[in-house]
Amino acid sequence: MQNIDNYDFSSKKVLIRVDFNVPLNEAFEVTDNTRIKAAIPTIKKVLAGSGSVILMSHLGRPKNGPEAKFSLQHIVAEIETLLGNSIDFASDCIGKEAQEKAANLESGKVLLLENLRFYREETKGDSEFASKLAKLGDVYINDAFGTAHRAHASTAIIASSFPNDKMFGYLINKEIKSVSQVMENSVAPVTAIVGGAKVSSKIVIIENLLDKVDNLIIGGGMTYTFAKALGGNIGSSLVEDDYLELALDIIEKAKSKNVNLMIPADTIAADSFSNEANTQSCNTNEIPEGWMGLDVGEKASTENVASVLSSKTILWNGPMGVFEMETFQNGTKSIALAVAEATQNGAFSVIGGGDSVAAINQFNLADKVSHVSTGGGAMLEYLEGKSLPGIEAILN
Repeated sequence: MQNIDNYDFSSKKVLIRVDFNVPLNEAFEVTDNTRIKAAIPTIKKVLAGSGSVILMSHLGRPKNGPEAKFSLQHIVAEIETLLGNSIDFASDCIGKEAQEKAANLESGKVLLLENLRFYREETKGDSEFASKLAKLGDVYINDAFGTAHRAHASTAIIASSFPNDKMFGYLINKEIKSVSQVMENSVAPVTAIVGGAKVSSKIVIIENLLDKVDNLIIGGGMTYTFAKALGGNIGSSLVEDDYLELALDIIEKAKSKNVNLMIPADTIAADSFSNEANTQSCNTNEIPEGWMGLDVGEKASTENVASVLSSKTILWNGPMGVFEMETFQNGTKSIALAVAEATQNGAFSVIGGGDSVAAINQFNLADKVSHVSTGGGAMLEYLEGKSLPGIEAILN
């Protein structure tokens, strides 16, 4: 494996797998360019080293071959704006046009290939498709952390065509380094904030974190599975009855490992799932019939903030409540502000997983934390301790 910092890119055609799977509005304009922005340093590094860049990505989930709405043509202007360069576009990712445009690409120039997922072979991890892509370049860089947990043709299989000329881009390097800093080289006290709807989707992460953290803050819908497991009344709140035993098991494990497991003491409950619902504050274990918990209460929020502010390492994965509705965003917003403040005071903070990233962006605090992960599913699997095919393919 090579290192992007000291590799000689001069006169090399560099295939970069990026994650430009960005949201578009009805006019096909990019509504959140975070992922494109994140790849710019890697692209610029190759260009500054007199190499040329061939970008490949997927967009959306096209079902049966090419679909106009999933064309990467829609994001060309956004890439040009962020890069400050014009780029060329190939209307296919393999085949004659792609081959010719790649072959004629001069140093300092950029070519974007059409959506990889217009071919089913991409997600199937087809080796023949991977080798057609590989023939377009001399060097392979994987900088798509968002798809690193998939063994797709362009993220894992292609790497074997470049035994001596493959490496990570700056984005993946930063992702790996940031998670390692939390999971392996953390400075205590370490606080993990795990929210979201279901315990079932976060079990492995929670169990993996119990050996690494001092405080584990629970929030979101999974709160009520813990509350019910402890014998509380949770009204019509979200609950996973199949996981009550497991919740008790997690509580016992936390005790045995001296982890301060923080289950919200109070809750903002509503009489319907709506921003306009009637609300009341109540103890999490005393939610009236017909009412559902949609955010952590004031006492829990105050305790959460105090815990975050006293931490030196912070991992945040999942919101505290239904933050998309203004009435129920206080728990999530106060965590976001506390993480930003703690970071300013010298803590190292990582935000990972789609909803926490959406929250930190919604409250305009992304530049106030140490690292915002670009990979939802990949980040989760990495925190679970799984090996990611896209990472392994470069390392091996």
